[in-house]
Amino acid sequence: MTKGRLEAFSDGVIAIIITIMVLELRPPHGHELADLAPVLPKLLSYLLSFLYLAIYWNNHHHLLHAVERVNGRVLWANLHLLFWLSLVPFVTAWMDEAGATPEPVALYGVVLLFASLAYFLLTRALLGLHAPESRLAVALGADWKGKASSLAYLVAIPLAFVSCWLSLAIYGGVAVVWFVPDLRIERALERHG
Repeated sequence: MTKGRLEAFSDGVIAIIITIMVLELRPPHGHELADLAPVLPKLLSYLLSFLYLAIYWNNHHHLLHAVERVNGRVLWANLHLLFWLSLVPFVTAWMDEAGATPEPVALYGVVLLFASLAYFLLTRALLGLHAPESRLAVALGADWKGKASSLAYLVAIPLAFVSCWLSLAIYGGVAVVWFVPDLRIERALERHG
């Protein structure tokens, strides 16, 4: 399988995940702006989840541009990532139904944690196929953002049982950190022509 096929498949799966999430949104009853108030929490959780999926799609896209080839291990690592991303609509819907309560907020963090670990495993599988001086290896470097994100999720998950809002703030903060695509990959691609 070529990396282009892997990228196209992943793009399609992420598009379906986003579609599933948006289908969960229901318009408010009424025709005034004030009628949006009851659905505002649902819109905000949708926004956070959409932002996470967009971040993964964007960084996955950049990652695959630095890749020269893929193998079966990479395919499975990619499917592992897509599995965790496919759970985002489920945990988002549960948070919407239950509100900002500990268990749904903590499970949302668990899904984010395992998605970040799956992305890490995908990068390790790709690095195993490429030379240490490859543009991929140079671009990924020490990956402090990835490690810090996983640590933030590890803090936010149990924190949900103390303060759901602090956990949600941490999830939002991690999303803000990742909002800009991974510039290391763009710089490495520019250097390697």
